[in-house]
Amino acid sequence: MANEKGVRGSVLFAGYRSLGLYSNHVPHVVRYHKKHKEFYLVTAVGKSFLTYNVNKLGQVAVSNALPEEITCLAADRMLVFASYGNLLKAFARNKEIIHTYKGHESDIHLVLPFGDHVISVDTNNTVIVWDILSAEEYLQLNFDKGNFDISAVMHPSTYINKILLGSQQGSLQLWNIKSNKLLFSFPGWQAGVTVLQQAPAVDVVAIGLANGKIVVHNIKFDETLMTFQQDWGPITAISFRTDGHPIMAAGSPIGHIGLWDLEEKKLMSQMREAHSTAIAGLTFVHGEPLLITNAADNAIRVWIFDGPGGQGRLLRFRLGHSAPPTFVRYHGQDGKHILSAGQDGAIHSFSTIHDRYSKSLGHGSINKAKAKKVGLRCTYLRLPPVVCFASETARQNDWDGIIACHQRKSYCTTWNFVRSTMGAHKLKPPNLKTKGTYATAVDITSCGNFVVIGLSAGNVDVYNIQSGIHRGSYGEDTAHDGPIRGVAVDGLNQMTVTAGDDKLIKFWKFKSKQLMHTVDIEVTPTCILLCRESGMLSVALEDFSIKVLDIETYKLVRRFPGHNGKINDMTYSPDGRWLLTASMDCTVKVWDFPSGCLIDCFLLDTPVVSLTMSPTGDYLATAHVDDLSLYLWSNKSLFSMVSLRPLPSNYEPVVVMLPGAAEEEEEEIVEVEEVSEDMMEYESPEQLGERLVTLSLLPESRWKNLLNLDVIKRRNKPKEPPKLPKSAPFFIPTLPGLVPRFVTEVEDESTQSKVVNLGVLERKSVFCVQLEESLKHENYDVPLKTIKEMGPSSIEVEIRSLAPDGGGSVELMQSFLKMIGRMLETKLDFELAQAYLALFLKIHLKFISSEPTLLEEFSTLSTSLDETWLHMQKLFNQSLCVLTYMKSALL
Repeated sequence: MANEKGVRGSVLFAGYRSLGLYSNHVPHVVRYHKKHKEFYLVTAVGKSFLTYNVNKLGQVAVSNALPEEITCLAADRMLVFASYGNLLKAFARNKEIIHTYKGHESDIHLVLPFGDHVISVDTNNTVIVWDILSAEEYLQLNFDKGNFDISAVMHPSTYINKILLGSQQGSLQLWNIKSNKLLFSFPGWQAGVTVLQQAPAVDVVAIGLANGKIVVHNIKFDETLMTFQQDWGPITAISFRTDGHPIMAAGSPIGHIGLWDLEEKKLMSQMREAHSTAIAGLTFVHGEPLLITNAADNAIRVWIFDGPGGQGRLLRFRLGHSAPPTFVRYHGQDGKHILSAGQDGAIHSFSTIHDRYSKSLGHGSINKAKAKKVGLRCTYLRLPPVVCFASETARQNDWDGIIACHQRKSYCTTWNFVRSTMGAHKLKPPNLKTKGTYATAVDITSCGNFVVIGLSAGNVDVYNIQSGIHRGSYGEDTAHDGPIRGVAVDGLNQMTVTAGDDKLIKFWKFKSKQLMHTVDIEVTPTCILLCRESGMLSVALEDFSIKVLDIETYKLVRRFPGHNGKINDMTYSPDGRWLLTASMDCTVKVWDFPSGCLIDCFLLDTPVVSLTMSPTGDYLATAHVDDLSLYLWSNKSLFSMVSLRPLPSNYEPVVVMLPGAAEEEEEEIVEVEEVSEDMMEYESPEQLGERLVTLSLLPESRWKNLLNLDVIKRRNKPKEPPKLPKSAPFFIPTLPGLVPRFVTEVEDESTQSKVVNLGVLERKSVFCVQLEESLKHENYDVPLKTIKEMGPSSIEVEIRSLAPDGGGSVELMQSFLKMIGRMLETKLDFELAQAYLALFLKIHLKFISSEPTLLEEFSTLSTSLDETWLHMQKLFNQSLCVLTYMKSALL
């Protein structure tokens, strides 16, 4: 059974998408869509690439994942080309792979679209020209790596069938790929070529060198027009403005950008610290004063040049963690924001709705004012990474609502979510005697006024987060004999729970700081988590098991066997029924509190260091070891029926791919298997059984106004009388249709009409025929289905035509009453039976009183109707009695 369960993956969660991953070291690509008349930006993120519109930097597409990480990106008007290993793939519609180019024996590191062809260069110095549509090799060139190691490739503008190759030795070669001839060789400038970029002027190429020099060269006359020197290392990217300003931008390995004036032939300005790592891609948008940059620091930035001095200012950006996140929590109760702290020392807020709502709260600083003056690179002023934090939205508009605990720091910092900045207070115990003490655990009250901080020396202190004033400590000297492993405050600020290295769980009065109870758990805890709604305290232990205590009774209520590795984090479902745990054994487990069983378990490639579940229950967010991204997992139980079965003790899960890490075809197959193996399909009937009186699913307009049709017709009667035809027809008029039917006019009793009633001559309707057949077989499902599909006017016509005067008969009227009786017996469509019977009596009451057969049938029907109403009256009285009792008890 374990193997069968393992094949299906996770029962409760399906990979949805990743958050917070925007860019890596691969240079970006900018495309122009003629139909949309818009520029698009393509960036690589691991095994897939993302597409953004430049106007708003909104993500518009995510490509299917490749088996390995993308090493090179390129694009033309229609396709996006991505390489990994020795393979090159062509993507259509920014998502689907339509062509694969196989032929290289080593890894591809350069790709250049070239009209109907695409050129790829591998590390063995093999150049292959491919036909895009046929995916066949058009030409292959081999170069000696010792003499000409290709490091850059470019197509000079207006040079038909020609490409320019740059080498690490510094020389350049111009080739005609149609005739397979070397046209010209450039000796170079005694430094390796890193970048080749076409200038706006024809025949002019900018050449970036490994020694930081930029050469603007005319390749037609082999003449150097100008040279520039940057002191920041090799040139990583070059781009030219095309909106009328002769400006060239060049990137550097330390994140600076130099802006060079081509008319004055001098450095115009510098954009220092544009990124914290080497500039990977740098592109001026054609015809606009916009510069797009990306780097390996997981950031995309759009700069606009609209101010004096030619200095660019930041217009739009997408920024994530530059080092793996270590602690994540949902912020607020709407489930739209996830707070994340990473090894880079920054706190970010990622939106699950749209990237434009994501923001960075910045890095913690020892001295905020001084750090603001120095700039981004003041690493000596930065605080260490945040180990854990707690947030609350109750008073976040008034003062700080986030408390953060930093690595090996004795004080904790406050942060403001609304202003997206570090707060005003650093909370440190006033009388700290032990040196080397640091904060280990924090919590914030649900009212947003107080924070509780646990220290490595065993102290637990309370602070007012608005003023930063110390409000007391728990215990005479220390709360525990050893480092604090966790602190928690209940939802009403009545109780504080602390866990320490001394294997004790202590319960304190929040206000008076008195010790109420102590529980010895026999094993050292690693972390605790309190569900404020249910009062369940989960304690993760060093033996990898989990104990659950009730904070009201201080009793152990559940014991879960746990994992095979250190438990990194825990989270609750919004209703408090599930406990989700993540461990270093790379598994995520879901424990069910009511049954005390493990109901789901799935294995991942890398361990989850932190996880959090949305307050709305729709997503689970996870952060992984050595991974910059956060991953969202959708909760299947919200949109499909999930069969939750206890998993056996020998359950062995299989690896579940991260969102975006597997091809879609594989995911679809897995989902189909899950449905077929695990889910039991159940179709709800239209109405419930015979024990209950059940209403139909028809709208009220079908039955509510049946008794008032005459009033409605009188109200809707035209003001002008109908005009008489000039000449009477020779034949009786008929209605169009496959079955010939005479036109009938129902004579209104209140008006005098000269139209002859032709009901006797009319052909019987389908409903009447079905009633006659049902009288023989005593099965009234067919006529009931027919009348339920009719509108109010059609129902009135059909009921009128049941009488002998309308073309019917006594047997038809008797059959109709039997159908109503059958509806009352089954207790289905109760309101329809009442409406149909009321209209029948209103029209045919006089005729029924003169027919013994109908009177006998009606007496039987009346008895059944009385029994049904008595049963309903009894239910109503019981419900009213219970409701009255509950109201009186509450008052």
